[in-house]
Amino acid sequence: MKIVNGSVNVCSPGRNFVTLKIETDEGIYGLGDGTLNGRELSVVSYLVEYVIPCLIGRDPFETEDIWQYLYRGAYWRRGPVTMAAIAAVDVALWDIKGKALNTPVYNLLGGKSRNGVMVYAHANGVDLGQTVESAEQLIERGYLAVRAQSGIPGLASAYGVAQDGQTYEPAQKGLPAESAWSTEKYLRHVPMLFARLRDRFGDDVHLLHDCHHRLTPIEAARLGRDLEPYRLFWMEDPTPAEQQEGYLQIREHTTTPIAVGEVFNTVWDAEMLIRKQWIDYIRMSIVHAGGITHLKKVADFADIYHVRTGCHGATDLSPVTMAASLHFGLAAHNFGIQEHMPHTAETDEVFPHQYSFKEGYMHPGDEPGLGVDLNEELAAKHPYQRAYLPISRKLDGTLSDW
Repeated sequence: MKIVNGSVNVCSPGRNFVTLKIETDEGIYGLGDGTLNGRELSVVSYLVEYVIPCLIGRDPFETEDIWQYLYRGAYWRRGPVTMAAIAAVDVALWDIKGKALNTPVYNLLGGKSRNGVMVYAHANGVDLGQTVESAEQLIERGYLAVRAQSGIPGLASAYGVAQDGQTYEPAQKGLPAESAWSTEKYLRHVPMLFARLRDRFGDDVHLLHDCHHRLTPIEAARLGRDLEPYRLFWMEDPTPAEQQEGYLQIREHTTTPIAVGEVFNTVWDAEMLIRKQWIDYIRMSIVHAGGITHLKKVADFADIYHVRTGCHGATDLSPVTMAASLHFGLAAHNFGIQEHMPHTAETDEVFPHQYSFKEGYMHPGDEPGLGVDLNEELAAKHPYQRAYLPISRKLDGTLSDW
């Protein structure tokens, strides 16, 4: 079997997605997600100009060698554009391999390690009451784990609180929107949110929270300590991880579990955090971390140090990545939890898939390969639209992390 063609589809059924289709001389094709939210066409150019020409004539079963070729062979390594492009290729090849062998991808990764993949959903509201109501609705639908974010008194908007009834804040058309931020108001407010949630739902539901890189290490340490009575499943992305020793400061001051990594691209972004056991969950996504081949290496390394997975799964990743994440999570021994944000009906129509949700768990299905497809005719009805993620500034105008 040889690769004979590669093509990139860019569509926007509610938001932009970049999908790579790799075709073989035996009529089998595979799909990979190359979406980089807010920078989509950068990955398209990388794939079309530099990657696809190098794939023609290659054996699609050689996932390891092709991964190394695209990573080491380019000399300029790492970075979100490069790794998203590599991931698109890698996932498409695993899809082909599963289809050719007539088995789901999880069987190629060691088989099932569990019966299903526990997922968490997002509860949010403009105030504490709305967030509690949102969480209640999710729990009634069967979720065992809920991430909770709330609007903050004195701020017009807050991260994680969707506008206009949406489940998430998608990138917006036009130039980046700006919002005001106050760390002080946030630190006072968040413990009250989780006090309300525990009082309402008791101890059985898993509760999570995302700081979205907005705190300094000592601020994150203080928040983690204040949240300890509410026994969070994790506190996510408490501070930017470029200076990784900051996580030692957090670790020394709180027993609240720490998750980080959705913006990481390689194992080297997390090597010290994992080896020093400064984190509890690594959140690298398949699409931003170079695909299944590389993420499996990350998970195996993390397993040595008692660090579990918690793959990023926002709706800025297409159903192709959701399917790949579920196959990966079903097989990985040190799986922790999977983020689940349902896509829009338009997206699900463009990407018909086999995965499903039931009683707190998701299942990838038993179709050969990933069990997800692309309706190219329908995708053509949703053309690409340039969009940007928001920008955040502190109350004095200083640019902060969104």
